[in-house]
Amino acid sequence: MFSLFKSDPIKKLKKAHAKKLEQAMHAQRNGDIRSFSTLTTEAEQLKQEIQKLQ
Repeated sequence: MFSLFKSDPIKKLKKAHAKKLEQAMHAQRNGDIRSFSTLTTEAEQLKQEIQKLQ
């Protein structure tokens, strides 16, 4: 009954993944390639965690 109020970890990770990709896009547009590469790597790690949970 109380599982209704628990947050979904996959949904939370997907939201964080989308946020990292957006930050990476803005870094790339601003010419900051170093930040772009680190943010993209972090987004890929989040994507792997999502795939493990599914």
